Amino acid sequence: MFVLLSIFMTLPVILLAGFVAPNAQAFAESAAIVCGLGILGMATTYRKPRDLKPRYMFVLTVSSWFIIALLSSLPFYLSDLNISAADAFFEGTSGITTTGATVFSGLDTMDMDLLIWRSILQWIGGIGIIGMFVAVLPFLRVGGMRLFATESSEWTDKALPRMKSLSRGLLLVYMAFSIIAVMTYWFSGMTLFDAFNHGLTSIATGGFSTSDLSMGKFSDLILMEATFFMIIGSLPFFLFVRELHGQHGVLFRDQQVRLFLTILFIVPMLLTLYRWLVSPVPFDPLHNYAATLFNVTSVVTTTGYASEDYSAWGPLAFVLFFFLMFVGGCSGSTAGGMKIFRFQLSLIILREQLMRLLHPRAVLTRNYNGRGVSDEIISSMIAYTFIFLLCLLLITVALAAMQLDFVTSLSGALTSLTNVGPGLGDIIGPAGNFSALPDAAKWVLAVGMLMGRLEILSVVIVLSPAFWRT
Repeated sequence: MFVLLSIFMTLPVILLAGFVAPNAQAFAESAAIVCGLGILGMATTYRKPRDLKPRYMFVLTVSSWFIIALLSSLPFYLSDLNISAADAFFEGTSGITTTGATVFSGLDTMDMDLLIWRSILQWIGGIGIIGMFVAVLPFLRVGGMRLFATESSEWTDKALPRMKSLSRGLLLVYMAFSIIAVMTYWFSGMTLFDAFNHGLTSIATGGFSTSDLSMGKFSDLILMEATFFMIIGSLPFFLFVRELHGQHGVLFRDQQVRLFLTILFIVPMLLTLYRWLVSPVPFDPLHNYAATLFNVTSVVTTTGYASEDYSAWGPLAFVLFFFLMFVGGCSGSTAGGMKIFRFQLSLIILREQLMRLLHPRAVLTRNYNGRGVSDEIISSMIAYTFIFLLCLLLITVALAAMQLDFVTSLSGALTSLTNVGPGLGDIIGPAGNFSALPDAAKWVLAVGMLMGRLEILSVVIVLSPAFWRT
């Protein structure tokens, strides 16, 4: 992984061949350091094969994401920006976790090589997240992910060929959608540079932009195209692979997908109606619906783009966007958040409890997408929800202890754990960024991003004393 990361570090300079790459030395030094670490690791371990037991997988998954986030920040730290280690780590972590929160301003005039690196980081993080969902989290039984276990989630000799085949399919689909997004943006009026960056970050549901205005500088047509690609990035990619293999219709038969699309159909319509009713100025329904649909999709899919300051749309919109930050996309996608399936499982449990109150002796079955839901999956989902809320509380309290206001503390904690990007309020809202926060807050939020990306329980397990005693 380190060697592969070092190769990606050379791309910003290669892609700008013929143009000025002011930070070429920073990228060269970073690539050399990361490649050296990778070669050293391979040289010292290639003769010591180990079976990938759950214990090793937990350590490998958590440590690799934390270390890669740290290494990804090297180009920022060694560049001409003269930023602190906290700023560099925050930006690198936000990129690799596809969060989209940033400490940078003046993006319109920032060095092109650094802007490309931010986009590439999110693209790498997107495919890494999909792979982790398909092969690792179901195997580790984290947060109810066992519900989506397939043969490719088992690390056995019999399952490895299927895993390789699925991995190739996922990479092919991911790259195809990325190319389509880039070309679509380019043909719709973006420069090739802007199209490349936004194409990568749309499919990765990352949200890094090349402008301080984010997507607000582009036309309504581009906003609708971005909405489409954010939705694509938030759907289960393994279902796209199954569609390609002749299993037609599986995408829209999936319960996650149906509820996800229903939310994106109903909420923007209601919010547009609300804005129309409270608007003190002449209201353009088509333009405002496009903006509302785009920003709602951006938050629900945890992409983090913004076309305008939606926190200023009124009290209802402010509250609604806060709760939308919890939702997230579908499992098996690049999106963060709590994921649609957990809300659906919660409704199944609620219905079951109500039925037991009415019919104590009834024999009830739990089914989701045509599969049985075991007590193990329910317990894992409940544990995830509890630890999520506990971490939200702890990070909010930690930020408040640094003299940040309530809205900044709570929305900052939430946006880091759900990997949304912008928070709410004047400081870290869609019209601001995270540069004004103290360095200690940036470290805390960066760790929160990684915990959210790793479904929290993976990190908690590795940090627990019991994990190292047994």
